[in-house]
Amino acid sequence: MSAIPTPPADTIARDVASALAEDLGPGDATAALVNDGPDRAHLLCKETCVIAGRPWFDACHRALDPEVRIDWHCAEGDAIHPGTVVATLTGRRRALVSAERASLNFLQTLSGTATVTARYVAAVHGTRARILDTRKTLPGLRVAQKYAVRVGGGDNHRIGLFDAVMLKENHIRAFGSVASAIARARALHPDLPLIVEVETLDQLRDALTCGCTRILIDDFDAPTRREAVRMASSTPFDGRIPLEVSGGVDLDGVRAIAEDGVDCISIGALTKHVHAIDFSLKLG
Repeated sequence: MSAIPTPPADTIARDVASALAEDLGPGDATAALVNDGPDRAHLLCKETCVIAGRPWFDACHRALDPEVRIDWHCAEGDAIHPGTVVATLTGRRRALVSAERASLNFLQTLSGTATVTARYVAAVHGTRARILDTRKTLPGLRVAQKYAVRVGGGDNHRIGLFDAVMLKENHIRAFGSVASAIARARALHPDLPLIVEVETLDQLRDALTCGCTRILIDDFDAPTRREAVRMASSTPFDGRIPLEVSGGVDLDGVRAIAEDGVDCISIGALTKHVHAIDFSLKLG
């Protein structure tokens, strides 16, 4: 896979500083008992996964031992089999054991996110649908988890409430119509992407007519969803505005949704229902 741009170094450093402060407090009482000589460790993956989170893993260890040597035997985004030694580390013994838990927490969580994303991406392979994440992320780890989604082959929805306008049911009701809500959004935020959630085919037609960046057809049943795709792709709209499906999507049903011809499928479970991958870091 092509290289995924890593988040800014200061973002990773902030995540790592918070994790280490939480774990170490005033100092690792147990590590202080051991002789602080040079040592080696190997990082073992215990289950099938897509590896993600190397920058955070590395930053944890380098924060405690700037001279640590970390030799990775796989690339970010590689599929890993159980029993694989994915990295070896050489450094100070106390730093290796003190950084162990925080570094593994990042790696297990982000690999879990990348792994489930890759499963959804594989399930829709050959269709036009792209798999998107949501804002249902672990507090403080949004940038990291959204990076892991990209490592797994998915795409990012908006990062937060600031980088796109998303008109949902309550916003539209407050303005009285889809058209009025779109007009207000365009007037106040002309340069931001505009995503409009619709509940009916009539609202869909209004959104297509007024224009926006993407339309979210939330909780449409299969026949209505297919009619929405037909409407959006027909004259005079001609497929210019992508359709997104969200809500109640699982791995068993995602292929059928994709085959209806939608452009995007957003799935909160990518980052919300995290199955942490089992890794261990052993000295020697």
